[in-house]
Amino acid sequence: MANQFDNSFGANGSIGGAMGSALSRNKVLRNTYWLLAVSLVPTVLGSIVGVQTGFGTLFRGSPWISLMVFMGGAFAFMFAIEKYKNSSVGVGLLLGFTFFMGLMLSRMLTSILGFSNGGTLIAAAFGGTAAIFGVMATIATVSKRDFSGMGKWLMMGAMLILVGGILNIWLQLPALHLTIAVLAIGIFSAFMLYDVQRVVNGGETNYVSATLAIYLNIYNVFTSLLSILGIVGGDRE
Repeated sequence: MANQFDNSFGANGSIGGAMGSALSRNKVLRNTYWLLAVSLVPTVLGSIVGVQTGFGTLFRGSPWISLMVFMGGAFAFMFAIEKYKNSSVGVGLLLGFTFFMGLMLSRMLTSILGFSNGGTLIAAAFGGTAAIFGVMATIATVSKRDFSGMGKWLMMGAMLILVGGILNIWLQLPALHLTIAVLAIGIFSAFMLYDVQRVVNGGETNYVSATLAIYLNIYNVFTSLLSILGIVGGDRE
């Protein structure tokens, strides 16, 4: 009788623990999606401010200075966000970071808006990015396959893209630029799958860190799509 009680209690305890863990993961995922949606607002505002004030043209003749400002600002924000991720300060820093990213995005937007169909290209890039994220997030949520093994290879791919992008500032090769953009779409789309599943499976338990990772994936896919559309579909007439 005692053994039956112990077994029953242990089973119920395991079930309760599993349910609690699932609820916790769902809460992190829900908060991540909520904060991700909110973080797009400062990005849009930063882009508008950058375009309207001409911020995007400040470094037009100085790509290396632009790169240093972007990398320095981005890494400083990311370091601070990770440091304060367990407090409301981390949320504030994340929103400040997304505003900064919007400002830096304004240089590309200014160039794209120079096309007569620039607004259409931006809308197409946004729609394409949203569709990719929707597909990857759905796969990450419903698939039973474990994608955690992709992390190392995706990181290597991201580093390759970073090095290639920096190298092309010097080389200025359109073909290399296009190749990097296509690779970036593939790699950061896969990163969406990887990062969302980490939350779903409990590998990432902090929604601020999760939002930061997924936001960067979305940002890179969007800018890469926009770059390709500008090259192949930009109309200056």
